Amino acid sequence: MTKKLHPQISQILFLICVICVICGPTYSQTDRWIDYAPVDYDIFPNVTYAKASNFELKLDLYLPKDRSRPRTTLILFHGGGWVDGQKERNVLYLLPYLELGWSVINVEYRTARQAPAPAAVEDTRCALRWATYHAREYGLDPARFVLTGTSAGGHLSLITGMLPANSVFDRQCPIEGGDRWNTARVPELKVAAIVNWFGITDVADLVDGPNAKNYAREWFGSMSKPEQLAKQLSPINYVRAGLPPIITIHGENDDVAPYNQAVRLHAALDKVGVPNQLVTIKGRKHGGFSREEMVQSYTAIREFLHKQGLL
Repeated sequence: MTKKLHPQISQILFLICVICVICGPTYSQTDRWIDYAPVDYDIFPNVTYAKASNFELKLDLYLPKDRSRPRTTLILFHGGGWVDGQKERNVLYLLPYLELGWSVINVEYRTARQAPAPAAVEDTRCALRWATYHAREYGLDPARFVLTGTSAGGHLSLITGMLPANSVFDRQCPIEGGDRWNTARVPELKVAAIVNWFGITDVADLVDGPNAKNYAREWFGSMSKPEQLAKQLSPINYVRAGLPPIITIHGENDDVAPYNQAVRLHAALDKVGVPNQLVTIKGRKHGGFSREEMVQSYTAIREFLHKQGLL
């Protein structure tokens, strides 16, 4: 004999069934960009952008297949304390920007294994110059370059975007065309914004200061007096009005790239009126953020870039 359910229970079960039918599993209802990314993008790996120390410097291009108009372009530098790291390990950091329809350039540079400081900075400046020269060829918008990176890559995004025109660190970058031989003109390098993930802002502090770290000293190798060069490579020393907008994401307990350096940069940029934001990840050290913290960070990044007219 079948036992009848209470009418209220029957109604509840009926509503649950209706909800399940309407909502269904999320994987069948959501239009996910990642599913059709290969239709939208081309990848051009290991394009040589410069040569130094008998070493061919490579970058990877991730380009929309529709290149009928110039695209906002992310230029990505990997981390590794200037002594380690590979561009290929950084690829997942570019996915949020591909979903936005941007172009992306993923850059390798000389680490201490190939050459000591300031080689990495020379290389990243050369990569920015290469992108400027080849913007039309690859459908890039040279007025809308956004630099980013984690840790040492964060430092490189900052210093690359903050160095003044005609910096001494640009002199190793090749000049294309006739200007190489008969003038001293250099191309104007524009940066629209910088997304700094827990990057070093005071290199001198890590070489011979209260926060000295072995990885930083390794980058300078055996040079007898690295202090002056370390200051020249410190973004904190280039703060001035007119810089591109900067957003920094940093763990408050970072013991590799001190959080205090992010705080100092934020205060200095505020003082001269440069649009900037510091996103503090509570209780975190050097990266290792949770899913929720990464979502929080990218939400802040998109809002910041939107305010700057880049989304």
